[in-house]
Amino acid sequence: MTQPAPYPLNTWYVACTPDELDDKPLGRTICNKQLVFFRGDAGRVAAMEDFCPHRGAPLSLGFVRDGKLVCGYHGLEMNCSGKCDSMPGQRVRGFPSVQSYPVEERHGFIWIWPGDPDKADASLIPKLEWANNPDWAYGGGLYHIKCEYRLMIDNLMDLTHETYVHASSIGQPEIEEAAPDTKVNGDEVITSRQMENIPAPPFWQAALRGNGLADDVPVDRWQVCRFTPPSHVLIEVGVAHAGNGGADAPADKKASSVVVDFITPESDTSIWYFWGMARNFKPEDQALTDKIREGQGKIFEEDLEMLEAQQRNLLRYPDRQLLKLNIDGGGVQARRIIDRILTEEREAKAEATA
Repeated sequence: MTQPAPYPLNTWYVACTPDELDDKPLGRTICNKQLVFFRGDAGRVAAMEDFCPHRGAPLSLGFVRDGKLVCGYHGLEMNCSGKCDSMPGQRVRGFPSVQSYPVEERHGFIWIWPGDPDKADASLIPKLEWANNPDWAYGGGLYHIKCEYRLMIDNLMDLTHETYVHASSIGQPEIEEAAPDTKVNGDEVITSRQMENIPAPPFWQAALRGNGLADDVPVDRWQVCRFTPPSHVLIEVGVAHAGNGGADAPADKKASSVVVDFITPESDTSIWYFWGMARNFKPEDQALTDKIREGQGKIFEEDLEMLEAQQRNLLRYPDRQLLKLNIDGGGVQARRIIDRILTEEREAKAEATA
């Protein structure tokens, strides 16, 4: 009996970034589905099963010609809907189509709906205030991580680990000394921390300097983690010179950003992790964007090592029950929302097949 997917399917995930489709098709497994992405007619992105109906070769090993995806094995041409169009010297229009999937290019990402195509609604793609705003700058990247997607959500909704995993960059003892506050608003989980009159850690010292501010004075620091299903976490972070209102301080007294985390399951124990940072100070400074991106990339590399080791341990000891503390509130609430959505999807599927 096929086990139900441990992740929602009737939802939007980030599949890739536009630059990954610059000159050839992209093969990528998402939610245990082997897919191929390419730019078809008029440059519009298409996605379908990475499977040629002729001999089963991966279509991602082919190329794009005149808006059609050409299999690199025998030249079978597929259109954007997954239908066979032509093949040199052969009649193939009666070949069965392969499954195609709804995709949208928006906010600098390509999004895929891996579930029921009839339920795909582009209005459900998250609205990102910084994505098309000249007052903001964004820099990010992609990591492939061998861990289950909910482990990354846990990691991002509880930043206590920064004190230990990221001690040389963003970590400091004051994080674990400040109790987190967790709230649930519908399908959104918000976990926040406020720290007052503390030293800025190295990463934020550099950010203050990047905004032309002194980095050797006490600061107020904030972290506001926002989870929305299926697996998106946006974190409002920053420091302000102490006594100026923290997150509400005027722009000339703070350095603040939004940490962007889009987590896309590859399999039951691996993910595609699209990370980045959007900031609304000195957006025209590309050198600053590159420097922040480099620093943030090193921070997330530290998470990668810990998460993959954690996943290996959990697979080694599958019957162990994990402890839950007050700092785990954000992750626990996020998992409850995911579990509810999974139950709803299973019940809807059962009703449809009854």
